[in-house]
Amino acid sequence: MNTGLPTVARIVGVRDDSPTVRTFVLDTGIVAEPGQFVMAWLPGVNERPFSLVRADPVTLSIARVGPFTGAVHGLAPGDRLWLRGPLGHGFSLPAVSPGGSRLLLVAGGYGAAPLYFLAERASGAGWPVSVVIGARTGAEIILARQFIELGAQVQPATDDGSLGFHGLATDAAQALLAAPGVACRIVYACGPEPMLAAVEHLAHVHSLPAQLSYERTMRCAFGVCGTCSREGWLVCKDGPVKSL
Repeated sequence: MNTGLPTVARIVGVRDDSPTVRTFVLDTGIVAEPGQFVMAWLPGVNERPFSLVRADPVTLSIARVGPFTGAVHGLAPGDRLWLRGPLGHGFSLPAVSPGGSRLLLVAGGYGAAPLYFLAERASGAGWPVSVVIGARTGAEIILARQFIELGAQVQPATDDGSLGFHGLATDAAQALLAAPGVACRIVYACGPEPMLAAVEHLAHVHSLPAQLSYERTMRCAFGVCGTCSREGWLVCKDGPVKSL
C-alpha cells in the first residue's frame, strides 16, 4: 500500500464488539507489524489514524467518538474506505525463546485492537500470552473471545465489577505479576495515557521491560505537522510504540 496517497478498499465485513466499537474487515491486505497504524479517509469528511487489528485482511476496530468515526460507523459491506499506511513503529517480540516465561498485554478500552495483532504474532512464535482488558463495564470489553481463541489467558477488568476483576486494568496486571509461579518476560500496553503511566510504573517496580503504544490526534501522520508531539517525541513517526 502506498504510504503517501490513500488507496481505496471496500468493506467486506462489519461486527459490533460493544455499544460503541465496531470492527470493519476490508478487502485488502498489507505487510505490517503489530502496533503500526493506518490513516483512514472519507472524502469530504476527514482522515483519522487507527491501529491494525490484523493486516491481512486489514481489520480495524473503531470506536464511535466523533463526526468522522460516526460516519465510518454508518458504512456497510460494499462501501469504500480509503487508507494509507502502514505507518509508525510497532511492537517487537523478544529475540530469545520463551523458556517458560510469558508476555503480559495490558489493554485499556479499544487499546485491545493493536494488542490482538501482537498476540496473534506472539502465539505464532510460541509465546504464552496473558491479556488484561480493562473497561468501565463488561459490555465495553472488546476482543476477549478472539484473544481466547488464540490460546491467550484473558483477564477482564471492569470499573463497576460487572465482569472479571473489579478495578483498574493495571491493578489486575499487578495481581497477575504477583501470582506465584508466573514469570513475565515483558509488558506491552495500549490505552489512555494515565493507564500507560501506571503500566510504566508497574514495569519499573517489577524490573521488566515495557513497550507502550500511545494514541494522539494526527494530521500528516509522517512527522511534519507536529500535531501529535509529546514533548518533541512524535507519536506518528517516532512511535506510536515507545520501548522502555
